[in-house]
Amino acid sequence: MDQPIGVIDSGVGGLTVAKELMRQLPKEEFVYLGDTKRCPYGPRPKEEVINFTWEMVRFLQMKKIKMLVIACNTATAFTLQQLKEQLDIPVIGVIQPGARSAIKVSKNLHIGVIGTEGTIKSKAYANALQHINPDIRVNALSCPPFVPLVEQGLFSGEEALHVVRETLEPMKKANHIDTLILGCTHYPLLKDTIHRVMGDEITIISSGDETAQEVSVILDYYGRLYEGDRVPNHKFYTTGDSKLFGDIANSWFEDHISHIETISLGE
Repeated sequence: MDQPIGVIDSGVGGLTVAKELMRQLPKEEFVYLGDTKRCPYGPRPKEEVINFTWEMVRFLQMKKIKMLVIACNTATAFTLQQLKEQLDIPVIGVIQPGARSAIKVSKNLHIGVIGTEGTIKSKAYANALQHINPDIRVNALSCPPFVPLVEQGLFSGEEALHVVRETLEPMKKANHIDTLILGCTHYPLLKDTIHRVMGDEITIISSGDETAQEVSVILDYYGRLYEGDRVPNHKFYTTGDSKLFGDIANSWFEDHISHIETISLGE
């Protein structure tokens, strides 16, 4: 099916999911929209997040997408069910795949989750984990400083290390966990710094790999996989500074990203 797959996020964090999608589905075209101007979504009221998410979805609908990936944990927590019910294309979020991935690797069933304030308050990960296995114990921690760090392109170095170490101190004290879910798609860009702070004994989970596998299965099930031969032409849109977005995107992707455009939403 010769239509693109849409990916939405509150900013640049969803690029971590998009990269894995492109790796696993090399023939598919993707249209990515990051709402960097209004990022972060985590501290915002639920209704505002829902409105912003719908504005992104409507923009991508004009691109004739055949599937929607919500690469934002806060938006997934607040809008996934509503979008599934109201759109006539398959919709997937990042919470269920991340939860399944963590359960696969956890040995003591004591799992930590870090995310934005909105995601942690929603208890979406705790509910997803315990729905699969009621015996799982969950330690959850919101990390408000992380998204602004990533949006500024500060993934490593002394400033990032100081912020991550200070923020994760409560999670470090909950030292019974053996697995840590990065419950925000911005956080994999800080993965090396988070790993340095948490230590080798903690397995760190980001949802990109599992999400991409699920997208592949769903497209195959609905007969929507692209079956031709092409070099896909991915398009990236941001509501903020396209140069900063491009700098971060090109540092994360191996290939240079050519099509980056700033758009307006809600105006």
